[in-house]
Amino acid sequence: MIANNFSAYIRPAAVAGMFYPGHEKELRNTVRNYLQSAGEEESELKIALDEISAIRMLIVPHAGYIYSGKTAAFAYQLLQQFKNQIRRVLMLGPAHRVWLTGAALPEADSFETPLGQITLDRELMEKMLEDYSWITVNDQAHAEEHCLEVQLPFLQETLNDFKIVPLVVGDTDSELLAQMILKYSEDDQTLIVISTDLSHYHDYKTSCELDLHTAKAIESLSPELLSPEDACGAYPLRGALLAAVKSAWQVHRLDLCNSGDTAGDRARVVGYGAWMVNS
Repeated sequence: MIANNFSAYIRPAAVAGMFYPGHEKELRNTVRNYLQSAGEEESELKIALDEISAIRMLIVPHAGYIYSGKTAAFAYQLLQQFKNQIRRVLMLGPAHRVWLTGAALPEADSFETPLGQITLDRELMEKMLEDYSWITVNDQAHAEEHCLEVQLPFLQETLNDFKIVPLVVGDTDSELLAQMILKYSEDDQTLIVISTDLSHYHDYKTSCELDLHTAKAIESLSPELLSPEDACGAYPLRGALLAAVKSAWQVHRLDLCNSGDTAGDRARVVGYGAWMVNS
């Protein structure tokens, strides 16, 4: 049976104490401070929040919080008005630790952070395995992967009762990903989170130029213009943007910066951006 692909165990936090604080009180305060600051600062969002009936997708970075936490918070603080509406979060991010084609689900039935456990939507995960041969169970892809884990404390602080479906995505056809995303996000109770950083290890000026080009590709819903050199999460990002094209969703930039703007030097930087997608 499909259910035998999963195990009743908790995936422990792999990067707590490295990418974000490892103790509950410090982590909670850190995330809340980022969210409060994001709510007080003016983001690049050009529409009023009361014009948004449903947030379909967030595109967020996944570096250590000192580098990209501020940028991620611009996206996550928008969820607070939907905290009782969103019940499932479909999370897609790139594989940093293993080589992968298709997409991988974990064996675990819950993920843990210092803020507590988050239940996985095993029912939907089982359905995914039945529906798509390119989705498999690969616990190794998740064991030390940070790109989804760093999103969890923000979700824990902004949503009430929710489950997650975490997918680590390798080289995968955008059309297949778009079909899957649309199939499982038909209602406004499902949020899609795409985890990606932008350009890597250029000087500050070059990074700004490259990331602006990437931002324009995202905002014009042009997935064909994006490569893994532009964004490490290009594979899930391209599929998500194609889903947005098919559904006539709208993309709004919230923030665009790089590590030279936050906690790093400007000789060799990594780019970060945050976008909200609504219907």
